[in-house]
Amino acid sequence: MEESQLKIGLLMEAAEAHQATALAAIESLREQCTGLDAVVREEIRATLLEELAALHRNSQLAAESLRALAHRANRRFLALGLVLMTLACATPVALSWWLLPTPAELAALHARSELMGANVARLRAAGGAADLRRCGTAQRLCARIDRSAPPYGEAADYRVLQGY
Repeated sequence: MEESQLKIGLLMEAAEAHQATALAAIESLREQCTGLDAVVREEIRATLLEELAALHRNSQLAAESLRALAHRANRRFLALGLVLMTLACATPVALSWWLLPTPAELAALHARSELMGANVARLRAAGGAADLRRCGTAQRLCARIDRSAPPYGEAADYRVLQGY
């Protein structure tokens, strides 16, 4: 039995050696997993930081682009407003320049008005202010006469017009 005990003892020793080796390997794996976990976390953190930095740069560029776009839009609206205001101010000036008479035309119109006024006065003095109408069914020309004035002419067939 000694030989079998020796074999069992050797087997037990070998099993304990294998168990110790296995435990050492498991502990080594556990340490490597812990180290690997730290490495993976560090890689994830570094990648996340890089991506967040890129996102920050892109958002800064987008914000800068939006500010530039807003600035250009404001300048365009300002320019459009100035153009519309200029047109609104220039249109009445242009229309008045085009439609209203020039000083020379005004002087000519005043001279013509004075001439016409003189002609009206001359015509009024010559009987142009007589009140003439069409009378009767034949629509003959009639004049309003001054009934208080005496008749004139050889046959007393002339009368004085009203207002003369």
